[in-house]
Amino acid sequence: MRASHVSSQFKPAIPRRYLLLLAGLFWAIAGLILCVRGFAWVEALGVHTMLVVEAASVVVAAGAYILWFSKLVMRNIARIRRLPDWACAFAFTAWHGYFMIGAMMTLGIALRNSDTPRIYLGIPYGIMGGVLLVGSAKFFREFMRTKGESSSPGTPSS
Repeated sequence: MRASHVSSQFKPAIPRRYLLLLAGLFWAIAGLILCVRGFAWVEALGVHTMLVVEAASVVVAAGAYILWFSKLVMRNIARIRRLPDWACAFAFTAWHGYFMIGAMMTLGIALRNSDTPRIYLGIPYGIMGGVLLVGSAKFFREFMRTKGESSSPGTPSS
């Protein structure tokens, strides 16, 4: 049995356009988790101050998305569009993206377990959550835009 045949048996292939949906879901879920945690931590500031902090976080998140993350999203969309009609479900992000995900999760865990007051962590959590939510919308938009594209039904070619 050829090695490529064996590896293809264990590769969960899906139509390429669904990688856009998976990427959007991954970014949206991570963004929601961060926003919920961040906003809960700044709640202690009182309603007025909390709204000001959250509004500022939205502005900073928009700027960060425009300056850095929009390019990352567009590169990921372009990479997904270059994949074959059927691709591994885990290809919704590039292989090095998994290292970035691991690093960001590790940093988040380290910050939550540090002596830094939660109120100060709420701001960057809210900002990063907002960036991820905006990025997820771009993946969802691209998924909807590719609705008419044909990914032949059935199984991927061997």
